[in-house]
Amino acid sequence: MKKPTYHILVCNSFRLAGDAQGACNKKGASGFIQYLTEECADRGLDVAVSSTGCLNVCAQGPVIVVHPNNFWYGGVESADVIDEILDALEEGEACEKYLISD
Repeated sequence: MKKPTYHILVCNSFRLAGDAQGACNKKGASGFIQYLTEECADRGLDVAVSSTGCLNVCAQGPVIVVHPNNFWYGGVESADVIDEILDALEEGEACEKYLISD
């Protein structure tokens, strides 16, 4: 199996009990998975997109993480924000505006 160049994790706030209780899911993060997958394909980016359990930064949600860069982004509330993040990724850079970690 060929590993993708990037792996984007989308927080969907699921807890051990299976309930989606956090900010990311309530703010529509589940809808980002298809958009990210399609937009990355359209841009020719080699990306796997996955939904995760709670990433424990609810106050800054919705949150996505880009690996292997370990870029954590918060406030990802629209396709426009995702586009900015992907634009930076194409340039090999972080989108500083939405970074929540160094």
